[in-house]
Amino acid sequence: MKPNSGRSPSYQAGFTLVEIMVGLAIGMLATIVIMQVFSVFEAQKRTTTGTADAQTNGGIALYNIGRELQMAGYPLMPVTDSPLECTTLTINGTADATIPNRISPVTIADGGAAAGASDTITLRYGNSQMGGVPTTICATAGTAMTVGNNTSSCPSNNFGCQVGDIALITTGANCAMTSVTALSAASDTPATITLQNATGAAVGANLACLGTWNEITYAVNNGNLERTVAPNVAVPSVVGIVNLQAQYGVSAAANSNQVTQWVDATTATGWNAPTVANRNRIKAVRIAVVARNAKIEPAAVTAACSSTTTAAPTGLCAWAGSVASPAPVVDLSNDPNWARYRYRVFETIIPLRNMIWSKDTL
Repeated sequence: MKPNSGRSPSYQAGFTLVEIMVGLAIGMLATIVIMQVFSVFEAQKRTTTGTADAQTNGGIALYNIGRELQMAGYPLMPVTDSPLECTTLTINGTADATIPNRISPVTIADGGAAAGASDTITLRYGNSQMGGVPTTICATAGTAMTVGNNTSSCPSNNFGCQVGDIALITTGANCAMTSVTALSAASDTPATITLQNATGAAVGANLACLGTWNEITYAVNNGNLERTVAPNVAVPSVVGIVNLQAQYGVSAAANSNQVTQWVDATTATGWNAPTVANRNRIKAVRIAVVARNAKIEPAAVTAACSSTTTAAPTGLCAWAGSVASPAPVVDLSNDPNWARYRYRVFETIIPLRNMIWSKDTL
């Protein structure tokens, strides 16, 4: 009899339930491993890209501040009776109560000791294409000034003044700011400049046109570096900036350009409201801009600065200070999670070149 080699019609090929469960378990383990690797990789990528963003933001912020700080004090010419020597200033006939006065190239407002406090930097400069070269007032008639080179003929020369320019009148230690409202024709001899206000105008006084006199303030607010052109509202300039610290670099005397000390603009140091004489000792500004990586880490990754007076501090520091010139404190503890962020600190020294060039006249 021939053996029956055929299979039963009810026979089914495939996996058993046990085999399926084992396969599912292996697949789930593989998925967990893959997701874990992906999660770690994604966290590292976010840390890397966030750090790159912080580096970019900090670099741009420092560049913007530094570029305008180099213009501070332009075009206050280093001449005899320099505007930088003025102890009194009037603006359209009203005494300027600002200390130091509003022709000061740069002013730092210290943020104080509160957690999260940042300093504020205000800088001032003009944009005269003629460099603010002064001319002499030869005669006055109300608000109309006859100007020239202080000779009997007083030849026509308004030294590049234009309608709308800010005019600065200097007489010894007294200065007056106003604006140009009209000019005589180019062919007129002598040249006449009409001012909005004639306070301080007198025969023999110097008159210089500064162009537009800019007063620009940099401050940190809500994680942004803000730039304000007075009297307008603050405009966010760079995102991701959480702190700004600044110090004056001062010389022993106004006629010296050697910085001997770095000081905070505080009442403790006496530089919160410097006199004009001390203001002219400011030869440089040191700035630290703190940019933050937007990614919050699961644990603390940043420590507070270990010291403001040692040569090699660790943690979140502005720069290495000394006992004679302590570095400013960067305190971000107003945010309870501040230590779980990564930061980049950018610092530089900006010489105030217009103050430096004025050394021999101060």
